[in-house]
Formats: sequence, C-alpha cells, structure tokens
Amino acid sequence: MRMDETLSAGRPADRRSEAEERCYGLLDALGVDYGRVDHEHADTIADCELVEGVLGCRICKNLFLTNRQQTDFYLLVMPGEKPFKTKLLSRQIGSARLSFAGEEDMERLLGVTPGSVSVLGLMNDADGRVRLLIDRDVLAEEFFGCHPCRNTTSLRFTTKELLDTVIPALGHEPTLVELPWVIPEE
Repeated sequence: MRMDETLSAGRPADRRSEAEERCYGLLDALGVDYGRVDHEHADTIADCELVEGVLGCRICKNLFLTNRQQTDFYLLVMPGEKPFKTKLLSRQIGSARLSFAGEEDMERLLGVTPGSVSVLGLMNDADGRVRLLIDRDVLAEEFFGCHPCRNTTSLRFTTKELLDTVIPALGHEPTLVELPWVIPEE
C-alpha cells in the first residue's frame, strides 16, 4: 500500500471530496487537534494495519447495522481486531436480531460509502436516525483513529476530544456496550 510515511497536522493543502472537507471543517471549528495520513483505499481493518503504524494508534472498526425490520439503525464503533457477533450486541441493546445495513441506507443516513463509515459521518444524520454504540474498550485508548468519511485518509485525535467535543457536536449521545474478545461457543 502506498501512503504518506509521516503524520501531518490538520487539514490537507489540496482540495478533497465534499464529505472529507466537511469533516475537516467540523474538527477545525471545534478546535480539535488532529493528525492525518493519506493512503490508498483502506476498505478493511487489515488494510489499515500499515496506516496504524504511522498514526500511532488503532483505527476503529465501524459497523453500520440495522434491525430486522430496517426501521432502526446503529453505528457500532469497536476495536478493529475484536470479533463481532450480532446476537451478543442485539441482546445488550434490546433490539431484534441485527444485520448489516444496506449501502443505500448508509449513503442516505451517513453520507458515506462502504469502507468509509466513520463516527464523523453522524454529522450527516441531522434527523438522529442512527444510534451511536461504542464498545467500552475504545475508550481505554489514548487516541482515536478514524476515516474522515473517505477511506483514503485516516485521522487521529484524542479519545478525550472524541467524547468531550466531537460526539456532543454531532448530537448523538453514545450508548456504551461491552463486547467480548472471545466469542462463546454455542
């Protein structure tokens, strides 16, 4: 994977997609100090491993989920290397069995395409249709890594700024969940 070898501070000098520019605008307006690395498409957590070395933190896994009726939507932010089983999360949040939401709903509600899902996409959910779920283990890290709604760049800022500044500005109160590192056998 080709990428910048250094962590750059703040907004890039060149013009980016509208979605990415909106992320920088939000972070700049909030006074969030963030680092950035540009790279080739990183669609999966495995693709992000090299990027994490430059960022100096892990990039979170962001899963866009829906209930069986496709009436409730969730954005789950969790450690990238942690396994996920919908049944365990469904039980914690009191929802019917969850599945991955479709690309059309992702674009309509979060303004992103598959592989670019990020907590920052919640700025596009003005109607509050998406419920933010954060695995508690994400909060144990000093830094938070995510895409700026485009998977050719990754950002780093403190987890404290995520909780105290970014999420309140997004207007989505998080629900904390605890997912296991080892999936119990059934």
